Amino acid sequence: MRNRLDTQLDKLNNQLISMGALCENAIAIAVKALMNNDIVLAKSVKTVEIEIDQKEKEIENLCLNLILQQQPVAKDLRLISAALKMITDMERIGDQAADIAEIVSYIDLSSSIHKVHISDMAGATIKMVTDSIDAFVKHDLKLAEEVIQHDDVVDELFCKIKTDVVSLITSNPQSGEQFVDIIMIAKYLERIGDHATNIAEWVVFSINGKHKE
Repeated sequence: MRNRLDTQLDKLNNQLISMGALCENAIAIAVKALMNNDIVLAKSVKTVEIEIDQKEKEIENLCLNLILQQQPVAKDLRLISAALKMITDMERIGDQAADIAEIVSYIDLSSSIHKVHISDMAGATIKMVTDSIDAFVKHDLKLAEEVIQHDDVVDELFCKIKTDVVSLITSNPQSGEQFVDIIMIAKYLERIGDHATNIAEWVVFSINGKHKE
């Protein structure tokens, strides 16, 4: 019985890694489309978002089957319940990457986007998503706590972008609509960082049973 449970838990880990990779890909594609004003590439994010939604359903079913059929012990139940919470955050990460791509599809921001720290912020959020999933798979409490702390880096970049945008609006008031959209994109990235933080907090719970409020 235990061997079968361990096999299913390994499958859960692999499915989470796959879903995390899809989230990373969605963010990376959306930001690349943004930087290059590539509308075709931006539209491809929708396909990845659909894959993320499907993966969420598959993992949810796997978790429910584990609970109902495998009689997991307390530690395993924490891990499975954490996974169920994590996939909700990952699904929302996919949604926000798609929101960024949608902005790219209707407005060309390429003349302004390189003047702010969007690329740096995207890189920081992708790192948070990657590390939070790695922390779960490796049961790495230290890495999970590092992800939580790294949210401050993303928040600082968000503040820098807001400051940059205020300066750009002052010198280029005719481009105000573009700058509002840039703030929206930065806000989506900031939310992705928040979701990665949530994932890391559920990793901490899966390891020691404590969840930060």
